[in-house]
Amino acid sequence: MTSGTRISHVLHAVTALGVADHLADGPLPPGEIAAAAGCDADALARLLRAAAAVGLVERLDDGRYTLTDLSELLRSDVPGGLRDAVLYAGHAMTVRPYGDLAETVRTGEPAFDRVFGMPFYEYGKADPAAGRLMNSAMRHLSSATSATLLDACDLHRFERVADVGGGTGRFLTEVLRRSPAAKGVLVDQPAVVEQARLTLARTEEARRMTFVGADFFERVPAGCDAYVLKSVLHNWGDADAARVLRCVREAIGVDADARLFVFEQVLGAPNTWDNGAFMDIDMMLKFGGRVRDLAEWRRLLGEAGFAPANEPRPGSWTVQVWRPC
Repeated sequence: MTSGTRISHVLHAVTALGVADHLADGPLPPGEIAAAAGCDADALARLLRAAAAVGLVERLDDGRYTLTDLSELLRSDVPGGLRDAVLYAGHAMTVRPYGDLAETVRTGEPAFDRVFGMPFYEYGKADPAAGRLMNSAMRHLSSATSATLLDACDLHRFERVADVGGGTGRFLTEVLRRSPAAKGVLVDQPAVVEQARLTLARTEEARRMTFVGADFFERVPAGCDAYVLKSVLHNWGDADAARVLRCVREAIGVDADARLFVFEQVLGAPNTWDNGAFMDIDMMLKFGGRVRDLAEWRRLLGEAGFAPANEPRPGSWTVQVWRPC
């Protein structure tokens, strides 16, 4: 457990130095990798030795290094690769708040604001490079779960689907691609929605989308028979999450056939490995959000005027379906 930090930093350094790209055409000796990466040859050789100890690269009998299945995912030219997600995980905006975890537990206040002197999302605006990395990593993580979540639910019967907090519209685009007769409503901050409009302008799905710039704490557009909250609610504590849910409930009104789809992690059983438990710490440190167990989800949604319409599987990313009550 203590060595976990060492391993993650080795992984980040290998990724940041582009080792996987330099080995994309085949094995190389450490000196040639160092020259290509602009590194000290001895220091890089020592980094590669540590990386090989955990399977990130493989040292051949002749002293050259080659990629493994793991490090293939760190190449910048691999669709669906993990490069930006790894760079984000090892960036100061992710790593430094963990040094203040004990103080966050003492106070209940996010460490990020203390460490950087500003809230998490303001940091992304103040440092454009960090903001681009943050957005790229979030797009990757979202894409990685989208297909699995959509395979697990049936949105085909719905005629008008609203993606609330839908960002760049990638998820809603996939929803409409799978449901050629449906129309979509993308709801997010005005600047985000305008960027999505420009990005999606030439897609067939955009012709079936309405773009709505709105603060989802204040208003969610009515007139849809399905509402989606994907990877939104874990960013917020209960009070703020409840505000979003009440706006969705108000938008649904008296339509008893409408449904709310919540795509989120549900914490699993105690005393078992649960990535959600560590994601919950991330949320606590960065902006005071939280990952919830099934009982917490049911309390939160119930108080906002929803009743469960399915039985989600705890311990993973999952689909929760809710009906108005």
